[in-house]
Amino acid sequence: MMSIQEVKKYYDENAVKEWERLEEHPFEFIFTTYRMDPYIHSGDKILDIGGGPGRYSIYYAKKGCDVTLVDLSLGNIELAKAKAAENHVVFQTKVGNCLDIDSMELDMYDHVFLMGPLYHLLEKEEREKAVELALKHLKPGGDFYCSFILSFAGLIYDLKNGPGYLPEDLEDECKAKLIDAIVTGTEYTGPAFTSVCFLNQHEIEPFLEPFGLEKLHLFGQEGFLALNEKQLKECKRQINQRLVREECLCQTIRV
Repeated sequence: MMSIQEVKKYYDENAVKEWERLEEHPFEFIFTTYRMDPYIHSGDKILDIGGGPGRYSIYYAKKGCDVTLVDLSLGNIELAKAKAAENHVVFQTKVGNCLDIDSMELDMYDHVFLMGPLYHLLEKEEREKAVELALKHLKPGGDFYCSFILSFAGLIYDLKNGPGYLPEDLEDECKAKLIDAIVTGTEYTGPAFTSVCFLNQHEIEPFLEPFGLEKLHLFGQEGFLALNEKQLKECKRQINQRLVREECLCQTIRV
C-alpha cells in the first residue's frame, strides 16, 4: 500500500490537473453546490479540510463567506492562492494533514467540509479520527459535509470511456481486489490514481452513525449521469450557441 507521502506527492505534481478535473467533469461541483447552497450564507465561517486547489473555497469566498482552506499538498495550496487572486477573493490557507488539524490553531466554524481526505485514509481508525477532529471545529448547530468514492467508480469510468477496464498499470492483484469489492459490496483499499479507500454505498451511513449526526442529504455527485457526460456537455454547448444566436438577433432587432 502507498503512504500518505505518496498521496501528497501525487497532488503536489497534479494540482493543475485536480483544478481542471471539475471543469472537465462538472457534475460533481454542480450537484454538490446545489445541495450545499441552501445552508451556506454570506458571512458564514467555513473550514475546508482537504479542499485541494480550492474550488469550493473560492466559490464560497465569492459568496461572502469567511473561508479557511487546509490541504496536505503545498502544490494544491499554492495553486489555490493563485486562483483566489484571479477571482479577487482572499481566504486563509494552511498546509497539513487532516489528522493533525489540532495543531493548526483553527477556530470554530459554521460549516466544515471533509470532502477529500476520507478516500485517501486506508485505515477505518484514521477515517474515524478525521471525522472526530473535523467535528471538534464545528459550532453547535453547524453543518458537516463529507465525500466518499465508491468501489464501482472504476467501472463507471470504464463504461463512460472504455475500452480497457481498469488502468493498465494497476497490478493484477489490485484489479482482482477491486472487482471483488464491487461484487461483494465491500471496501477497496490500495493503489488507484493514488492511494485510496473506495467504499460501497451501503457502508457510508453505518460509518457515520456513531458520530450522532442528523442526516440532511445522502446523494451521488455524479451517479448515472456520468455515463452520459459527453452528450450532456454537448447539449449545453449547443444551448449556449443558440442563446448567443438569439441574443445577436435581439440586438439586431433593437437596432
